Formats: sequence, C-alpha cells, structure tokens
Amino acid sequence: MSASDDVTRDAPAPAPTTGDLPARDAHPPLAPDAREDVLGPPWVARTIPLGRLTDGGEEASVPDVATLVHHDDAGRRERAVLYLSGFVDYFFQAHHAQSWIDAGYDFYALDMRRAGRSTNGHPRPDDVRDLRVHDEEIQAALDLIRAAGARQVVLLGHSTGGLQAVLWASDHPGTVDVVVLNSPWLDLNRSWLERTVGTALLDRLGAWLPSLPVGKLGDAYGRHLHADSGGEWTYDLTLKPLAGFPVRAGFIRAVRRAQAEIARGLDIQEPVLLCCSTRSGHPRYPGPAEVSTTDVVLSVEQMLHRAPLLGPDVTIMQVPGGVHDLALSAGASREYYTRGAVEWAGLRLDEQAARRAAGQPA
Repeated sequence: MSASDDVTRDAPAPAPTTGDLPARDAHPPLAPDAREDVLGPPWVARTIPLGRLTDGGEEASVPDVATLVHHDDAGRRERAVLYLSGFVDYFFQAHHAQSWIDAGYDFYALDMRRAGRSTNGHPRPDDVRDLRVHDEEIQAALDLIRAAGARQVVLLGHSTGGLQAVLWASDHPGTVDVVVLNSPWLDLNRSWLERTVGTALLDRLGAWLPSLPVGKLGDAYGRHLHADSGGEWTYDLTLKPLAGFPVRAGFIRAVRRAQAEIARGLDIQEPVLLCCSTRSGHPRYPGPAEVSTTDVVLSVEQMLHRAPLLGPDVTIMQVPGGVHDLALSAGASREYYTRGAVEWAGLRLDEQAARRAAGQPA
C-alpha cells in the first residue's frame, strides 16, 4: 500500500502544523504555547492541528489533532528521541524517557490523532483507516524537533507505533538517524486461517464498513500492569482502558496491508534495533507466570522472522522476562532493555557522527 493508495488523501483546506521557531543558537523553549501535561511538571504538551491528510475516520465536529509531549526545557540538546505509542495507548512511561534524558537526549512523545491525549472527544478512539495518515503528525513533530536544535533523532516505536515507525523510516529515508523498536507489531498473532482467509475477509469488510467493531483486546495484560489490579503502574484508564477500545474493521485492514508490505520486504537504510521478549505467552488465556514474564500480546517468533525484512542493518535484542511493553517489564528486565537500547543508539549515533566528520557516508 503506497501513500497514494486506498483512503489517505489531501484534504482541501490544510491546517498549519508548525509555527515559526527561533534559531537554535537562541536556545528557546520548544513550544512557548505549551501547557502543563497530565504527567505534571516538568512535562508539557503542545497540540498540533491536523487536516492536510484524511483517511475517512475523522469527524467534522471533532477536528483531528496530535499532541507532542516533552520536558519544558527541551530543545537544548543535539540528540533527541521521538516516541510513538501503540494501539489503545498513550505516553506515560516517564521513567523510561528519563533514562534517555539522563543519557543526553531530549525526549519527545507523540500521541497521534484519535488516540491518547489526542482523542479530542472523537467518538471512536483509534479509528484509523490508513496508517499513513499519521505521516502528517510525524512530519510535523520532526520539523519541530529539528527546528529546536536536534541534529540526530532516534525514532522509537512500541507495538503499533513500531509498525508505524518502520513504515515512516522506509518511506522517508534520512529523516531520522536510527530506529528502535519495542515489540513491534509486524504480523498478526493469530492462526494461519485468520492470517490468510480472515485477512482477505476483513480487507473487504474494512473497505465497506470501516467503523464496524470486529474484535477486542483481552484484559489480562492490562490488569497485570495497572496498580488498581495489583500491578506496578498508574495510568489513566480513560485513555488506556484495561480491555482497550474496539478493534475496527478499517483499522485492522490498514494494519494487515502494512504488514503485507513488510512481508514483501522494506528497505530501511538507517540502523534498526528490534527489541522483544525471549518468549511469547498465550495471547487469549495467559497464566499468571506468562503475563508477568512473556509477551502475551504479540508473537516473538513472528518478530524474529520478519526482522531481516526491514532493511540491511538490523540488530536484535531479546529481553529475558520482558512483557509486551518492555519498558513496563519487571525491574531487572526493564533495566536490561533500557540500558541496551540507550547504549546501542549512542554507539550507532557516534559512528554516524564520526563518519560525517570524516566526510564519509553516514
């Protein structure tokens, strides 16, 4: 599926996505109009108006927006991370972000349209019918980050955000410097019949009735994570419900078309680090040990199988005891993932900087 295929198209009235920013040497705040974020200080959020691209899932009474979240002093470092969340998710993993900040990066998280902070009253959260509609907000976020002073950018994506990240990197070479994937959704974790016949049926259904609910997430993983049900993490259950939002036909159609592109092979020229657990658990009926030490959402085997199809420079890091969002794993596994990802990115960015200084291709 190319950017011109299917439903994504130019809307007649573009909305501005970036404002005029001072030169880098002035070291300005990234967003003078930013407001305090739901995470509290020093986190702030900036709304990015959208409208140039549309996929048919928008509501006339609820304008599409995206939300860029960052520290209030972002824009003072030459390296930055742009984080893309997964399906039924939003950025709240401030502890993971802090590790990147401590390592010398500015950290930005993008809640994309109709999700998380950017639901904006939309009646069908996560009703996205072409993943490339998100190109608008990713480009706008990168424009803001680069204008604020970042010379090197790490694109970090989790789950569906990881799928989004590889599409972006393949379509837009040179716009980011390295790609880090946290349990990316590269294939459908279902039976052969569902991946083949089921996908064909949903492709047609998604074209005819894109908003039709066709499935839902289980709540075992969410209950394991959230403090109200004995987990370690506190987050907003209106933005990330334990059992999620309905999976709609148009969304799964878009995901399966993107995953088919991966099966045919991408050509990401930037270095890629694919991080995942060492084991998968049962995706529908996981036991207590599985939900706390394995990926019970996606298939590790599928990620490993498709990793070489992303590009010529892919490194795999498996995390013992890792759960689906590796940043929310138990302490030792979480630290293993975080340390490995930050160190790998630093080494690869250093290599690129050294090659550029020597006048060699990055």
